[in-house]
Amino acid sequence: MTNIIQRLDEAAKAAPVVPVLVVDAAASAPPLAQALEAAGVTIAEVTLRTADGLKVITEMRKAAPGLIVGAGTVLSGRDVDAALDAGAEFLVSPGMSPGLRAALGGREHLMIPGVASASEAMARSEEGFQRLKLFPAAIAGGVPALKALAGPLPHLKFMPTGGITEGEVASYLAQPNVFAVGGSWIAGQADIAAGNWAKITDTAKRLLALR
Repeated sequence: MTNIIQRLDEAAKAAPVVPVLVVDAAASAPPLAQALEAAGVTIAEVTLRTADGLKVITEMRKAAPGLIVGAGTVLSGRDVDAALDAGAEFLVSPGMSPGLRAALGGREHLMIPGVASASEAMARSEEGFQRLKLFPAAIAGGVPALKALAGPLPHLKFMPTGGITEGEVASYLAQPNVFAVGGSWIAGQADIAAGNWAKITDTAKRLLALR
């Protein structure tokens, strides 16, 4: 296994709930990173859905060196290079396309691609992707789908994301083929913009207590 996969696995054992962050302004990055770290969060995914997404990754890593910060919504080779240049330690995509796969150029170990079926999961595994994202989890079958996949594909590990409610987190984490659960409930876009850092810390603590 590659070093980043080992680090992600170890970090997820301590804190298997991964905040999926949509951050409008880079100025929010340092206090956000510190609020998450104070709660015990070990992994964070910053989506590239805002103009400041790349800057947020850089600033979060500076503010909380112990936090593993990755880039989400990685859709192209340009996104891959820009995210890694900004300091992203891992990459997350909603799916996989031939162009994105080619752009990785042997860096599959850095990417957690989204899959929605057994065939996609098998294909990504054959291509060298070591961790997968069930996405969108709620539409792709949720916990029942993960239970079904665990039988024939016990070697695959997933980070389900998309449409999962806070109340469902514990049931997802109980699945042996789930190494982490991703969601926006820890730090919503509105709370980040408003600087509700204490609320974000409290929410993160509550969700991490479910593991």
